Amino acid sequence: METESETMLQLAAEAFQLQNFDLAADIYECQLAGLRDPGGRCELMIKRADALAFGGKFTEAFAVYRQASELERLRPTHLENLVQYMSGNIRRQQIGASHNRCAGRVEAAEALGCPDFGATGCGYEDFSCRICLSFLFEPVTLPCGHCFCKKCLEREKKERNQPVICRECRDSSRVADVQSYRVNVVLSNLLAKWFPTLHQAGRLRREGNGLYADKKVEAALEKYDEAILIAPLDHILFSNRSQIHSSLKHYEKALRDAEMACRLMPHWSKGHVRKAQALMSLGRTEEALREYLLCLSLEPECRLAKNEAHKLLGDLLAPVTDQVPEQISDYSNIISLRAYMKNMNTPSQPNSQTSLSSQSSPASAPPALNRLDDSDVKGQEKPEVRRLDHSLLLKRKRTCTEVEVEGARQQRKRSKSELEEVTGSMSPDVRDFFDPADLECSLCMRLFYEPVTTPCGHTFCLRCLERCLDHNPKCPLCKAELSEYLVKRQYCKTVLMENLISKYIPTELTERQKIHQEEVAELSNLNNNVPIFVCTMAFPTVPCPLHIFEPCYRLMIRRCMETGTNRFGMCLEDNLKGFADFGCLLEIRDVKFFSDGRSVVDTIGRRRFKVIQHSERDGYNTADIEYLEDVKVEGVAEIELQSLHDTVYDQALVWVNSLKTEQKERIEGHFGPIPGKDLVLQASPNGPSWCWWLLAVLPLEGRAQLPFLALTSLKDRLSGIRKVLLFMAHSRHR
Repeated sequence: METESETMLQLAAEAFQLQNFDLAADIYECQLAGLRDPGGRCELMIKRADALAFGGKFTEAFAVYRQASELERLRPTHLENLVQYMSGNIRRQQIGASHNRCAGRVEAAEALGCPDFGATGCGYEDFSCRICLSFLFEPVTLPCGHCFCKKCLEREKKERNQPVICRECRDSSRVADVQSYRVNVVLSNLLAKWFPTLHQAGRLRREGNGLYADKKVEAALEKYDEAILIAPLDHILFSNRSQIHSSLKHYEKALRDAEMACRLMPHWSKGHVRKAQALMSLGRTEEALREYLLCLSLEPECRLAKNEAHKLLGDLLAPVTDQVPEQISDYSNIISLRAYMKNMNTPSQPNSQTSLSSQSSPASAPPALNRLDDSDVKGQEKPEVRRLDHSLLLKRKRTCTEVEVEGARQQRKRSKSELEEVTGSMSPDVRDFFDPADLECSLCMRLFYEPVTTPCGHTFCLRCLERCLDHNPKCPLCKAELSEYLVKRQYCKTVLMENLISKYIPTELTERQKIHQEEVAELSNLNNNVPIFVCTMAFPTVPCPLHIFEPCYRLMIRRCMETGTNRFGMCLEDNLKGFADFGCLLEIRDVKFFSDGRSVVDTIGRRRFKVIQHSERDGYNTADIEYLEDVKVEGVAEIELQSLHDTVYDQALVWVNSLKTEQKERIEGHFGPIPGKDLVLQASPNGPSWCWWLLAVLPLEGRAQLPFLALTSLKDRLSGIRKVLLFMAHSRHR
C-alpha cells in the first residue's frame, strides 16, 4: 500500500499537471518539513521551485533553486522545467509585440527598396527554402510537391537519423531516401537565370564551405566576404562567416556577423545560437544565456541551446564561495545576472532586435566540429569558448554597466546604417524576370498545367507525364527508371512552380486553364464521343473486371477518372465497323495499378446503348450513343408478362441448381449468386437484374448474347432466355 507521503507527492504531481501550481508548491513544502535525506530534499526542493516558477512566483522559486544547489549541484534534468519556464516567459513577453515589429521590418525593408524582404533574408519570400529560410539553392522537389535546398534535406537526414519530414505539410510517408532525389532542373535553371547574383552567392558559399572543411579558413573567409558583397541580405552568409571568424579567434567580428544574422532573420533560432556562442567566446556569459533562452523560445526542441542553457544555469545557481583567488577582485557580474533571473516575471525586452514568429526553424543537432553547411551553421564549432563554470565566473571582471548598454545601442545604430548602405535598391520587380516561354512543358510545349516533378528532377504537366508513362515507365528526358514512381501514382503538383505561375503570369494561366476546362468538358460528355473499350460482352448490374495494359486504354481509363464520370462503353469487336452497334456503359469502382503501368479495373454494368456514330480519339475508339430502355406495358399485357417472368425465373433456378458444385462455386465467386426477383417488375429501365446475370453465365458466344442487349421488350427477352434454357435442358437429357 502507498504511504501517506507517496499519496501526497502523487497529488502534488497531479496538481502540477492540472496547472494548480500553488497547491503543488504547498504540498511539496509540507513534505519537505519532515524529510531529512539530502538527496530527497534536493529533489523535492526542485519540484517546489518548479511549481513556484510556473505559478509566477519566480523570486521565491529562484531562492529555492539556490537552496537546492547548496545541497547538490543541479543537473540538466533538474533544470528542465526552469528552462522551459524561462523560455516560455520570453515567448509570452514578446509575442504580443511581435506583429508590430514584423510590420515595422517590412516597412523598413520597403524603404530600403526591398518590398519582398519578408521571412527570408534573401529578400524574396517566394523563392526561399523553408528549412534554412534563405534563397533556394539547388532546389529538390519532394514527392509531396514542396521544394527545399538539397543540402538542407541532406543535413536533416544526417542530423536527425530518421525519415525526413516535409517542413510544409509535415508528411514523411512519401519521402524515401533523400539521396535519390535530384535537383529540380527547370526550377534550378530558372532561379539561376532570374537571380544571378543570389545564385552566385550560393556557389561562393558552397566553395567557402569546401575550403573550410579542408581547413583553409582564410580562403573560406575570402569566399564569404565576396558572397556577402553581392548578397548582403542573406542571414546564413553572416552566420557562417561568424563561425569562420570564431575559428580565427576574431570574436568581436564573429559577434557582429551573428548580430547581423539575427537582425536579418530575427525569428531564426540558429542565429541566436551563433550569437550566444560568440558572446561566450567573449566571456559575456549572461548575454549568451539570454540568447540561448531566446533560441528556445523560438525553437523549444533545439538540443544545443537547451544543453548550453542547462550548463549556464547550473553554473549560475551554484553557490559562490567566499574564497576568492587573489587575482580576482570582483564578481558582481554574477550578482547582476542573478538579479536579472529573479526578475524574469517582470515584463522586459531581452533583445530589442528580436521578433518571434509562429514558424520555428528546424531542430538543431549537437555540433559537428570544423564544418560549415551549405544551408546553415551545421558545424557549431566553439574555439576557446569560456564556460560559465564556478572558477571562471569568479575570474570575470566586466559588469553590465550603463556604459556597455550605451555601447550596444551605438553598435546597433552602426549595424543599421551598414544594412541601409548595402541594400540600396536590390529588389527589382520580380515580374520583369518572368517569360512564359521559360515555364513551358517540354512535352506539350504549352505552359505548365499541374506541374509535377519526377525523382530525377524533371518537370512536366501531370497529364503529359502520365501519357508518356503509359508507353514506357522511364523519364521522357533522361530515361531514368520510374517504375516505382509509376506504381505509387502519387503525382503531387510542384507547389512552388504552380504558385509562381499563378502569381506572376496569371493571364497566361487563365488561358491555359480555359483550354483544359474545354478539354475536360468534351471528355465528360456521356452522349457524344463516349470512350469505347472493344473487348467482350458486358451487361447491366453485372460485374466486369478488366485487365488494362495497352497505352491507349490506360489513357482512356485515366481520363474517365479525371473527369469524374468514371464511365465508358463496352462493345464487341466488329470486323467491318470496328465494334458492334450495341453495348453497355460500365462504371469504374476501383483500379489497382502495377509497377509496369498495367492495371486491373473493377467495373460494373450500368446502362445499355446503341451506337449512332463510330469515331476515334488518341488511339482508342469513341462513339456518339443513345441509351436504350425497356418499353413498359400495362393491363393484361403486364399480367401476362409477370406470369412469364415467374415461369422463366423458376426454370433458371432449376438450371443453376443442376450445375456441378465446382461450376456453381466458380460462377458465384465471379458474379455472385443469382439475384432475386424484383419487387416491381418494370421498375428498372433495363429489366430484372437476374436476366442479365443469367445471360452472363450461360455458355453462349458473344454474338448470341448481343441480340438480348439490343431488345427493348422484356417479354421478348424472357422468351428468348426460356428458349435457351429449354435447349440446355434438352441437350443435357440427350
